[in-house]
Amino acid sequence: MIEALRGAYAAFNRGDMDAAVEPLDADIEWIEPAEFPGGGTYHGRDAVKRYLTQSREAWAEARSEPEQFLRAGDRIVVLVHARVRAKGSGAWQDVRLADVYTIHNGKATQMRAFADRRDALRWAGVEGLEH
Repeated sequence: MIEALRGAYAAFNRGDMDAAVEPLDADIEWIEPAEFPGGGTYHGRDAVKRYLTQSREAWAEARSEPEQFLRAGDRIVVLVHARVRAKGSGAWQDVRLADVYTIHNGKATQMRAFADRRDALRWAGVEGLEH
């Protein structure tokens, strides 16, 4: 599953949203923090694909690079380094966040994003690892 998720991030970075949502269950629950642009809860692969497309289109350039994958029972925590550049700007923003995927029968049934990596590690039960 880690390789499938790695491929999903690569697909997002190249703008291939069909491939980006491939590892997701058809009925995925996708949760973005309220403070994120477009934050909220999305249900189903098509809704997630629309959200990812809109979030990518909001930036002149955006890359979401997974730095580390951590297993925690039926969850996979992905420590992500996001680099974005707003339209009309030459300045890049660097953000380090975490996505936590819950896996069932080989598909991600839930994804929950966290602005604070420590919160993600605690939520997933991987306390003690500081990143």
